[in-house]
Amino acid sequence: MAWIEPEVRPGSLLVSSTDLTEPAFRRTVIYMIEHNDAGSLGVVINRPTETAVQNVLPQWAPLTANPSSLYVGGPVKQDSALCLGTARNGAMIDGIEGLRRVDGKVVMVDLDSDPDVIAPLVEGIRIFAGYSGWTLGQLDSELERNDWMVTSSLPSDVLTVPRVDVWARVLRRQPLPFAMLASHPIELERN
Repeated sequence: MAWIEPEVRPGSLLVSSTDLTEPAFRRTVIYMIEHNDAGSLGVVINRPTETAVQNVLPQWAPLTANPSSLYVGGPVKQDSALCLGTARNGAMIDGIEGLRRVDGKVVMVDLDSDPDVIAPLVEGIRIFAGYSGWTLGQLDSELERNDWMVTSSLPSDVLTVPRVDVWARVLRRQPLPFAMLASHPIELERN
């Protein structure tokens, strides 16, 4: 089945195809932060770890959305952290040091900034260990192979509540026949 014609941009989601079985990306949803002539950058938004943010970056723990866990953003530079958040309704974030708008209400948060300055401006944050990255043309090749479906995101996708299957939820929002993929079994051999 061919995916929807993609238009990757900051704020779009990459939803892994049912045929993408590479462990790092199987049943993942990637929020795209950058897509330009230098390449593409995003974070997997549906891979929480058992590591509490309190244990790694305690100053940011009070702002972290539930679950207050570190997430695996992807296989690149897992020893570094990247942070996304959603701006509060009416918050004026343009020009605020430590915040950069990605798309709509979604912002990147500089973890070297002061959490007390950021706190009144965001509804919550999510911290990711590592990221998903592609060199120029690499993502285009994966899209041509139908490894990913590109779709729009909602600000709530970044801060999804615990125990929600984000992959299936995003697919259910798509037009038929793609919405039917949401019920695709994780392991076909067990079906």
